[in-house]
Amino acid sequence: MHNEVTRQQLIDFVVHESRLLDAKRYEEWNALFTDDAFYWVPLIPDQEDGINHTSHLYEDKLLRELRIERLKSPRAFSQQPPSRCHHLLQTPTVEEFDEAANRFVVRSEFHYTESQGDELQFYVGTFFHHLTVQGGALRMMLKRVNLLNCDAALPAVQLFI
Repeated sequence: MHNEVTRQQLIDFVVHESRLLDAKRYEEWNALFTDDAFYWVPLIPDQEDGINHTSHLYEDKLLRELRIERLKSPRAFSQQPPSRCHHLLQTPTVEEFDEAANRFVVRSEFHYTESQGDELQFYVGTFFHHLTVQGGALRMMLKRVNLLNCDAALPAVQLFI
């Protein structure tokens, strides 16, 4: 990637990220994060952070790697039968475009469906991808998943929203 980032590259990144998850290409997906990045699903609307408040998920690199390894294991009881997912995105919009600070935020409204056997789970919400250019490529510093019903008693999410 050349030095200048375009808005279309930011949008394409978000679409590609969802497609990697739908294709179960978890290692490639995890490589899209910076080493100090978090994957965060807040527990309440407008939650300020994932450190001082309980979250559905607040995963650093190690926790994401552990979950990916569990998903690949044939002994993962929760994955019998294996889960599949599908992301449906509204056209992402660039909320913040700060080349000087190397900081970009992309917002995407989504419908997420997870299927396992005869069961379907549906989630609706907004993604906030906090991006930066690192090593010549776009990387996520944070993926925040604001679920519409985040404060409801939700079943365990098996995959990655």
